[in-house]
Amino acid sequence: MQKKLSVVAATLVLLSLSACGLFSEKADETKGWTATKLYSEATEELEGAHYERAIQLYEKLESSYPFGTYAQQAQMQIAYAYYKSQDQAQALAAVERFIKLHPNHNNVDYMYYLRGLINFNDQIGFLNFIYAQDTTERDPKATREAYAAFKQLVDKFPNSKYTPDALDRMRYLLNAMAAYEVHVARYYYRRGAYLAAANRAMGIMSDYRDSPAIEEALFIMIRSYDKLGMTELRDDTMRVFKLNYPNSKFLDEGKKAERHWWKLWN
Repeated sequence: MQKKLSVVAATLVLLSLSACGLFSEKADETKGWTATKLYSEATEELEGAHYERAIQLYEKLESSYPFGTYAQQAQMQIAYAYYKSQDQAQALAAVERFIKLHPNHNNVDYMYYLRGLINFNDQIGFLNFIYAQDTTERDPKATREAYAAFKQLVDKFPNSKYTPDALDRMRYLLNAMAAYEVHVARYYYRRGAYLAAANRAMGIMSDYRDSPAIEEALFIMIRSYDKLGMTELRDDTMRVFKLNYPNSKFLDEGKKAERHWWKLWN
């Protein structure tokens, strides 16, 4: 009899613990929600900048109604929500997933554009930050990737409504990449690597023909050739420089430019 009572008591304890566990679990408030309700609530959270919650609801929508009207839109919104929350890795992963799954979607051009924005935002402040750090320590990888992403959009969807803005950003990015190359050329010059400085500057001439950085690239070439004793190349480059930039600040600074020319470019 005692043994039976012990078994009963043990069973009651187990049942009690199980019940506590069940009741302590947080109820799924979205249970039974329609796709429309999930999408509406997720979008409201997104607009309120509650990105984590928005992502949860969009993911719930996608898993509960994978073939519904809102599923593909939810995938796009997930990518956007990660972008807004500054989670670059997750945002890019969501973008790539959408492009892979829906290459012919009516709004896939937006995903190409978003991919560019994600990388573009990663390098915002590039030109301001560059003065506070040795430029050879700053890898412009995100700049190049943003440019490549926007270029894909422009090439694939020339008539997209996002293309004009992409083109503007591409011009900015080209100038940023050229600026980086100029700073590297300066770095070489300051350390006496005059041939490397001249070669880097020459690369700017060929790769970034329309960039404002061309002016200083030419000036670096002049100074580098002078230091190397290549007087003929120096004089030829100077003639080209004066022809294209007769009012250059580098020329106007005179002796001051000779002493501090690397500080002049802004």
